[in-house]
This record gives sequence, C-alpha cells and structure tokens, in this order.
Amino acid sequence: MHIEPGVVEGAKILLSYATAVTAFGLTAKLALDSVRNNGGVAALVLRSLLTTALVFCFFEVFPHHPVGVSEVHLILGSTLLLLFGAGAAAIGLAAGLLLQGLLFAQFDLPQYGMNVTTLLIPLWGISLLAKRIVAPGTAYVDLSYKQALALSTAYQGGIVAWVAFWAFYGHGFSSENLAAVGSFGLAYMSVILIEPLIDLGVLAGAKALSRFSQGPLFNVRLHQAA
Repeated sequence: MHIEPGVVEGAKILLSYATAVTAFGLTAKLALDSVRNNGGVAALVLRSLLTTALVFCFFEVFPHHPVGVSEVHLILGSTLLLLFGAGAAAIGLAAGLLLQGLLFAQFDLPQYGMNVTTLLIPLWGISLLAKRIVAPGTAYVDLSYKQALALSTAYQGGIVAWVAFWAFYGHGFSSENLAAVGSFGLAYMSVILIEPLIDLGVLAGAKALSRFSQGPLFNVRLHQAA
C-alpha cells in the first residue's frame, strides 16, 4: 500500500500531515488503552518491538508488487491486532514503516504521512469492529472464519479506500487514474482470500501452543475472554 511518489505533490501533501497527526492521536489512544487493560507499559513495549520487527519483515521480505497507484503488500494488520493487541499493532505498523523508509526506501519518506494514515486508521476501525463482532465471552483463539473474514475485509477495504482517496485527491477522476485505482483495488482485495486463513492458522497454533503464547509478549485477549 505504499503510495507511489508523485501521486500527491506540492501543497496538497500538507493534508497528509494533518491526517498523520490524527492517526498518531488514535495510536496514542490505543496504546494508553493497552497500558490500562492489556498488561501495562512493559508488555506494550515488548509487543511493540516485536510488531515493529514483523512489520519491517512484511514490507522487506514478503513479496510485494507495484499495481496501479501503489504496491500490493501482505501486511497482516488483523493478525497483528489479534496476537498483540491494537496498541502494539499500531505502534509496530508506524515504526516498521518508518524504519523501512529510513533504511531502504528514502524516496518513500515524503509519502510517509499518507502511508501511515492508510495503515493506522483502518486498524483503529477494526479495533472497534472486533468489540462489536466478538462476544465478551470469546477468546481470540476461538474466533470463527466469519469473524476473521470480517476483520480482514474491513482492514483491507479501509486500505483500498484510503489509497483511492489519495489518488483521486492528487490527480482527479481521469479515466487513466480511475483505471489505476481500480487495478490496485482488485489486486489488493485478493489479499482477503489469504489473510483470514492465515489468521485462523496462527490462532490455531497459539491455541495448540498455549503455554508458549501467553504472557507479556501476547495480547491478553488471545486466551482470555473479556
């Protein structure tokens, strides 16, 4: 979901700074909630370091291909949220993206505000969705395929919506831009075919290896009902 250089230029890029501030504010709220309800400060720090390393690997090691106005990545946002909690997932996405830009893709740094907005606001959205569709008495290791699909679809759909917004904001609704956004959307939504299965596989592994997947490195809700 890296926005390509040149999609938004000039004074228009100032909007991305404002949306990034909003995204960081939501991240701070998620982190504070994690400190209060999900293991405290030390657990949040440990999980954030782990999610940052994972996100960096997702961007640098996993296959990724430019399609239309952006790139198609397997980000596993819903997986990170389920395993490590929304606060650590948000911090890891923001920090992993920045680290990747600083070390390997400096040309992406001007687009950081757009890219971090595109990652974090949908994550905040699925953190709210999880509270609505997962009953308080259900641990995350017991999620159904339908619930995993709903979370993944919402996250990937949010990413596609934000990428489309930046593309139309930057270059309008020309036929060429519409085609580029459409091709990206179709390619990216194909991730929905994969991510729920990954989520369920990871959760099944966490359940089978429960003695190793509890403690400060993992989301309290992973094994405990709310």
